[in-house]
Amino acid sequence: MNGRKIAASLAFVMAATAVSPMITEASSSFDLRKKVVGVSGIMNTGNLNLSVTRGEFASMLVNASSYRSTAGKTSNTSVFADVPRNHEYAAQIRIAAEQGWMNGYLGGNFKPDDSITLQEGVKGVLGLLGYANSDFTGDQTGSRLSKYHFLELDENLNKEALEVLNKEDCINLFYNLLKTDTKSGTMFGKSLNCELTSDGEIDPFSMVDNSIKGPKNAKSSSRLKSILPFKLSDANVYLDGEPVNNSSNAIDVSLESEDGVLVYYHTISKTVWLYTIGNENENGRSAVFGEITNVVYDSADLMTPGAIILDDGNTYELTSTEMKFAFSSYGDLRVGDTVNLVYTLSVDQEGNETRTVIDYIE
Repeated sequence: MNGRKIAASLAFVMAATAVSPMITEASSSFDLRKKVVGVSGIMNTGNLNLSVTRGEFASMLVNASSYRSTAGKTSNTSVFADVPRNHEYAAQIRIAAEQGWMNGYLGGNFKPDDSITLQEGVKGVLGLLGYANSDFTGDQTGSRLSKYHFLELDENLNKEALEVLNKEDCINLFYNLLKTDTKSGTMFGKSLNCELTSDGEIDPFSMVDNSIKGPKNAKSSSRLKSILPFKLSDANVYLDGEPVNNSSNAIDVSLESEDGVLVYYHTISKTVWLYTIGNENENGRSAVFGEITNVVYDSADLMTPGAIILDDGNTYELTSTEMKFAFSSYGDLRVGDTVNLVYTLSVDQEGNETRTVIDYIE
């Protein structure tokens, strides 16, 4: 099972599939940044053009910190007059304020629904890196912005101090944070299992380990919620390879499809991957339910299967040792058994389709 999960883990991190050669370098770089930040659990990476509120940004700061596992949905106390204990981000706002990452306003308000500005965001991420007020002299805001530029936290960001940040800006800001050394000299992202590749970017594969669970089958929202060890409302959700709001109607539509969805999840990052069974996607992973009608063996190796055929008439290639074993005479699957497959679809220049199995459930 571990071999299958590792293969699936690698597939999920780059769930949007290989980047087309026609896409520019800048575009592919942002795709990588979005995947890394999404898998980290810092924020939901959908709706990139939406401005980010101060409450949402407080949540992002906490999700990037060591407090991520202790922050509840509510706060024990109401720290600000306009943030009641049952506010959506009450606990995160309290932590961000107590740690000095964010400030309130005169009159005891936090203004959680106001948009976050660059200078406020810079104060927050520098706080995560270990910098305090005492590290900045004179004009505190100006000194922080100078440090922000010096540390190259501004990479791919083109905003002035008082401009509002949207979700795309926050993806870039937090990705840059993950690559940056703390005040004590350790790369910040190490705490989230980040490692740099030879070209100085974060390797998304290093962030996903064997703690990915799945696949499991869900045909209702209640079944999906029972599978997950955390609340769906707290999760980063990908549906058929694309990020979706965790309350999206598209999730319910997929759950109500004939065969439901296959579910994978990662507890640490609170990330959920859903695949609509029967929905074939050339630009991602696909899932299918069917009966095995034939196991195809190579004439040169009568013991090792190279593919299976389902009752939909399609051939599904077996390339990994784990998949070959599962469908061989030594495995548990036989002709006539029904199975849920997770597979990739590729189409060559002549239009020939190849379906390759990466996981299954009996």
